[in-house]
Amino acid sequence: MRTVLNVIWLLLCGIWLALGYVLAGVVCCILIVTIPFGLASFRIADFALWPFGRELVKRPDAGAPSVIGNVIWFVFAGWWLAIAHLATAIALAVTIIGIPLALANLKLIPVSMVPLGRVIVDRP
Repeated sequence: MRTVLNVIWLLLCGIWLALGYVLAGVVCCILIVTIPFGLASFRIADFALWPFGRELVKRPDAGAPSVIGNVIWFVFAGWWLAIAHLATAIALAVTIIGIPLALANLKLIPVSMVPLGRVIVDRP
């Protein structure tokens, strides 16, 4: 079932979300100071491609730099990414087939708000 949902997700919205996050990651990596944010964007793009069967967990070794980076990320990007994912989830939830996709979009909100100090793992 996960594979079917992931393929539907990939075709309908996952590829577009991932491309947007990759583009943001490339821009952040061009600007040397924002390379950690670029790497976080690539991580989110990976999660946006195949969200079913995976989850976001906090890294135990993440420290104060991750917290500071997450505050900066939240102020400049996190809040509007969360709003965009929420609006897309509401639009997807209008149809029966879109409800699982809306839930996957809601699952992207935490990683889009605080991506540093987190890792994406496969769920058993």
